[in-house]
Amino acid sequence: MSELVTALSVIFVVGGAFLLVANRFDLPTIPFLILAGLVTGTVIEERLTLELARYGIALLVFAFGARIQFDAIRFVLDDSELVAIGQVVVTGSIGVATGVLVGLSAEQATYLGVAAALSSTTVGTSLLEPDVRENLVHGRLAESIQFVHDVLAIVFVLTMSVGAATAPSIATKLGFGVAIVGTGVLINRVLFEYVGVLADESDEVMIVSVVALLVAFLTAAELVGVSIVVGAFAAGLAVRHEPAEHIGVLNGLASITDFFAAVFFVTLGALVSVPTADAVIVAATLVVLTVVVKPAVTIGLLIHTGYEARSATLTGLTLDQISEFALVIAIEALLLGILGQSVFDAIVLTAALTMITSSLSHRHAERVYRTLTDRGLLASHHEKVDERSAVPDDVSDHVVIVGYGRQGQRLVETCEDVDRPYVVIENDPALLTALDAQCAGYVFGNAMEPYTREKASLEDARLIVSTVDSTSLSDRLLSLADGTDVILRARSTERAFDLLDRGALYVNVPDRLAADRLVEHIEELIEGDRSRESLRRWHVAELDERSVHGYHTAADELRATR
Repeated sequence: MSELVTALSVIFVVGGAFLLVANRFDLPTIPFLILAGLVTGTVIEERLTLELARYGIALLVFAFGARIQFDAIRFVLDDSELVAIGQVVVTGSIGVATGVLVGLSAEQATYLGVAAALSSTTVGTSLLEPDVRENLVHGRLAESIQFVHDVLAIVFVLTMSVGAATAPSIATKLGFGVAIVGTGVLINRVLFEYVGVLADESDEVMIVSVVALLVAFLTAAELVGVSIVVGAFAAGLAVRHEPAEHIGVLNGLASITDFFAAVFFVTLGALVSVPTADAVIVAATLVVLTVVVKPAVTIGLLIHTGYEARSATLTGLTLDQISEFALVIAIEALLLGILGQSVFDAIVLTAALTMITSSLSHRHAERVYRTLTDRGLLASHHEKVDERSAVPDDVSDHVVIVGYGRQGQRLVETCEDVDRPYVVIENDPALLTALDAQCAGYVFGNAMEPYTREKASLEDARLIVSTVDSTSLSDRLLSLADGTDVILRARSTERAFDLLDRGALYVNVPDRLAADRLVEHIEELIEGDRSRESLRRWHVAELDERSVHGYHTAADELRATR
């Protein structure tokens, strides 16, 4: 126990120093945590590092399970199940075959295939957080694919844990694992609300209750002889993700997640050792499988399923790293004497590299998509858009509303009140039922995609209103407006002036302008009670009054052009 405490102390001291440097220069933290691990690995025994990694990964898996929103991903889960399983089979098979070609035994190559096929929930969740928060299709798809990956990984962990046991023993282990995970889902769907009642809406009591659930599931996993990671995942699934009711609990879990994420990345770095020539060859092979083959297979399967090329590409590029479960599997196999040291070193090295490079590929995902599209490497399939859309025949002179959040819903009500035709563009799967029930015209797709805009008859619209704060989307709508009035959304006054200068009629700045006022102006514009020139003059004057020194010049130049 004292050895573990000492090891944790070293991790915190060294990791804290590297984090200070990262924060000082506003740099990504994951690479610095892994670098800190390289330093700590010189003073901490590998045995202790492996133990810390197992528990760190288990708790991260718990945190991921607790963040899953079943109601949000269930609209894409059917598709993602097929895609995730297909991708694991294809990528895993290619990984096994490639491993054999580079000289590994079939058994060793199997672990290479598993590592190549599974993706990281920790890194993926971190990268996807803004996209999931904004309920974008590719965010939900990637989240649900990672969920399926974790379920498949648990099956592999359970199978591996019985080693050379008989078929009945394997079935028993699998049964225990399924029972534990099923209990977690049952608590989430049926019993978790009673936990909230017993806690009497106290965040502190709720956090203690959630921790108690985690301990109970970990104990159950230990008692039946399955991996603690299985128990941790089930415990995470037991926690219902309800931000409105349990924001304190979720904030507490986020803090716990950050703590163990730091421990995990430092221990990952500590596991990296100087590779042999054989390990370098295996690692290079695994990097290609993870960074190139896996995203390509995922993109191809999603497009074949009927998703737009952009959503498919952005989804695929969030899966280009090694999974924590793959590390658990590798650690367990190494301790059991099944996995060779060189293959283990290659998997750890690749995990460290891809978890660093994944943030770069995510940052440039849009550019990658455009490059692939311009070169004709992505096919166009629009079955999902057609199946999930309802656009009136020959719609024209209408209002196109991008986004069906609270503001979008108010705009729909306004259009209906003044008898103005409209088409909503939305790509949040959780809103599909509401769109079908409440909107006369809607397109379920990404407004960045040409087919979505074509289906919404954007060129024939009288007015385009975007309620989404997206730089790339606002720029694209402005470039395509071609004389049509465009109302956009921005986060800052400076950005609002930039969009106005480039031709926007009005820019909603939520921190400055109330949503009700925007709806009021659009209603006046639609009904003809206010001219576009009058609205524009009033809007510039209001922004001018609220802006800080330095924005007046832009406003003056804008007035001079009218």
